[in-house]
Amino acid sequence: MNYQKEIQIKTEPAVKSKGLPAALWALTISAFGIGTTEFVIVGLLPTVAGDLGISIPSAGLLVSLYAIGVAIGAPILTALTGKIPRKVLLVSIMLLFVIGNGLASIAPGFITLVMARILTGFAHGVYFSIGSTIAASLVPEEKRATAISIMFAGLTLAIVTGVPLGTFIGQHFGWRATFIGVSILGIIGLLASMLLVPKNLKSDQTASLKSLPKVFGNRRMIFAFLMTAMGYGGTFVVFTYLSPILQQITGFQESTVTFILLIYGIAIALGNLLGGKIANKNPLQALLWMFAAQGLVLLAFYFTAGNQILSIITLFLLGGLSFASVPGLQLLVVQIAEKELPGTEDVASGINIAAFNIGIAIGSYTGGLIVTSSLGLASTPWIGALFLVATVLITLYSISLSKNQK
Repeated sequence: MNYQKEIQIKTEPAVKSKGLPAALWALTISAFGIGTTEFVIVGLLPTVAGDLGISIPSAGLLVSLYAIGVAIGAPILTALTGKIPRKVLLVSIMLLFVIGNGLASIAPGFITLVMARILTGFAHGVYFSIGSTIAASLVPEEKRATAISIMFAGLTLAIVTGVPLGTFIGQHFGWRATFIGVSILGIIGLLASMLLVPKNLKSDQTASLKSLPKVFGNRRMIFAFLMTAMGYGGTFVVFTYLSPILQQITGFQESTVTFILLIYGIAIALGNLLGGKIANKNPLQALLWMFAAQGLVLLAFYFTAGNQILSIITLFLLGGLSFASVPGLQLLVVQIAEKELPGTEDVASGINIAAFNIGIAIGSYTGGLIVTSSLGLASTPWIGALFLVATVLITLYSISLSKNQK
């Protein structure tokens, strides 16, 4: 995801060379590991459920509870850790990440695995709240956008390659092997951060919990957060259970699911890039059409899930549309904060990070309820489409609020 900065950092020039600093690659490696552990569980749900003797909907809680951990970590833990030196905090986050995935790999049962996932979610939330500001602080003013995009390339790369590879490892060597692999990635990111990230990162303004009431008191901001949560949640009604859908309904073999996840990841990367360009000028109008198209594709998947060729085409479109809205949603929140609540941009961005993950939690939990009900697994696409219908209505109301402010 394209997370906006959570705190503003003022630093002494860390790099004087014209090229991009090596420290950026440390951030990118860490982002790759964190992105992999967030989404790889989707491809491993049947494997984890079978090994632990639980239902697939119960295993789906590993997605929703992780997201809740991120939602807490992004706005709240970032504010509480605002006075900790940036490099110390960054290294501590990666250490927590390694510990969380290490515990997941040796979890004796489901409850322990859930606790390990929540712990890792805390690390995820804080990392992406401070990572972009650290990346921006490493380069001159004119290269900040490039630096941030390089760091987030790690997250996109995780969806394209880390998730399919982690799924392949889990299916052939057990899901615990996947978490061991992610822990190793975390150790590499930790060592790279210790060696390459400069010590002279200074915080002169931290996110404050005191800004929360002001942000939540703004009507346009509330509806922006609702758009984020509902739009993203609709996708995860289906995405959380994509592996069992492809195996039980579409009829793919378990090994083929890894390949389909790769296709889905490529679509995400393309959609994220294209969505950012489309949303630059008028994010609200662009989001309206994106959400409408996403809802239609989700509905179409209900009809194409039984056909192997059509399902892959539909999933490619869904992958692109699902993440195309992320840059526009982040931009919208920042624009509202700049115009109506100056000085709260960082806190608002952090809350929007939380909104994304609350959407994941709600969507995956709703999907679990549908799977265990009489509606069954096949109904998750059209239920997800209903989320997008609500999102379109919220967006239309947000557009009217925007016009009234002019």
